Amino acid sequence: MRRISRAVVAVVVLLAAAGCAEEKKSGAPPSTPMPTPSPTLPVPLTSQVAEKAFGTYVTDEDVARAAGDERLAMTWTSGGQTLLTAAEFRKAAFDGDPVRRFSYEKPKLYVPKLKPDGYPQWFVASVKRSVQGEDESERTALMAFILRSPSDRWHLTMTTLLSKKAKEPKVVLDPEGYAEALGKDDTSVVIRPRDVGGIQATIAAEGGRSVAAKVMRPGAVTTGYYQQARREKKKAKEKDLTLQVVYTATPYPYFALRTEHDGAFVLYSLFRSTTLVAKDPKTPKPEIPSEAEHLLDGTVEGNEIDTTSVLHFAALDPARAKKGKTQSKASVIADDGAVSKATTPPLKKP
Repeated sequence: MRRISRAVVAVVVLLAAAGCAEEKKSGAPPSTPMPTPSPTLPVPLTSQVAEKAFGTYVTDEDVARAAGDERLAMTWTSGGQTLLTAAEFRKAAFDGDPVRRFSYEKPKLYVPKLKPDGYPQWFVASVKRSVQGEDESERTALMAFILRSPSDRWHLTMTTLLSKKAKEPKVVLDPEGYAEALGKDDTSVVIRPRDVGGIQATIAAEGGRSVAAKVMRPGAVTTGYYQQARREKKKAKEKDLTLQVVYTATPYPYFALRTEHDGAFVLYSLFRSTTLVAKDPKTPKPEIPSEAEHLLDGTVEGNEIDTTSVLHFAALDPARAKKGKTQSKASVIADDGAVSKATTPPLKKP
């Protein structure tokens, strides 16, 4: 066995030597390991970075809209904004109209001071925006942008429109021009940032008598949603139909910035889901709502129509009042959104 082992070792040594000699003879370079690509380093978020990201988005968005390219337009968005962008393109195609193109003025950028290696990175832009070719269409758009990793690119994840009668909140900036981001559980304000959407959804479901109405003002998109749903349900009942309307939170990010007087400026989103059903087989099938026609093929397979809307909001969340002082309520100051999905499921088998 020892002789065999020594023989094997000798053969291995001879083969290695032969290999080296052949390598020298041929002039081939010795093999080297493949280089490992260096990871993308995080870039600190500054007003200059935000300004560049906003400008890039505006340019690329207009290229996509001018070409009527839905897929290209969607690559610059994320979250609920992607669904709304797709729905807008499909509605334009359904109506036979060109997709809207926008003109933007110089934005005000609210850039929070975040850790360079912490993700996601984000900032908010407040900008005057108008629809090209439509007079008196100028509105203040509140736009949230997000970067999820160093190797990613900036995406528009939310746009909402300031109410015409609302004043834009005054976001506090430090000497370097940075805004202060609030944590999801910040209790210095009357509603924790993560709960603002839930409070609004509760009022939309229960109306002005809801406990949630004690911390949020009535308005078109709070108690107004409740009244709207009641009217729609009444009309459906007159046609022997049943309507269900539900507002729920979304998995999309929300953004909170400190305002003057220790308040908060919060951007967030909700889903609005509706189910319209003809329970009696003798009742005619429900008609497709006009706001969902572009998402369906014009037929109702079963006895039910389901829709989902993505709704974007901004709210002013006041500071928590000191002991003995009257507590101010939060108010929703911006909203936008549309039906993003519609289905007509087949009849369920008994």
